[in-house]
Amino acid sequence: MKAYVYDDIPGDQRLPHDSGNPISLKTLSELGVIYKEIPIKEDKKWEDEINSFSKERGYKNRDQITVTPEGLGEAYEDKIKSFFDEHLHEDEEIRYILSGSGYFDIRGVNEPYNERWIRISLSKGDLIVLPAGIYHRFTVDSNNTITAMRLFQDEPKWTPHSRSLPDTDERIAREEYLQQVKNSN
Repeated sequence: MKAYVYDDIPGDQRLPHDSGNPISLKTLSELGVIYKEIPIKEDKKWEDEINSFSKERGYKNRDQITVTPEGLGEAYEDKIKSFFDEHLHEDEEIRYILSGSGYFDIRGVNEPYNERWIRISLSKGDLIVLPAGIYHRFTVDSNNTITAMRLFQDEPKWTPHSRSLPDTDERIAREEYLQQVKNSN
């Protein structure tokens, strides 16, 4: 995992867009992001770690998603565009990367990163938890392939609330997230 301020230079979203300004795990934690490395090895012990983590955090369900041009066919470009639309969820977003690589961009909410994008580069063995209410977006990198395990506290659901909609900022999950960040600083 590598995190840094997004450079905001127009161009292919699948490129690194590394501004050269690194972001620490502490800063990510202050924004409510949980990161954990669980290396995938032949001995399958990583499965025990995922099961233990899931039990600790109350994740009862999981599924797997593979994002590739071959797998999604003609829908690939539209799907990537929809993932990259700035949005929030009313539940945590938990991803464990099984193969491939990609980026989660999260929106900073406190100085010096207020309203700046922070890019988190993830690859095989990286686990990330984005808190409910955080504005974010996702894209594969230039390899155009990622397989991730998605963990859920209840029935699997993935309802994005686009920031472009007028009522998204007023959602309870957003208000609770901002309060959580304020209280942790």
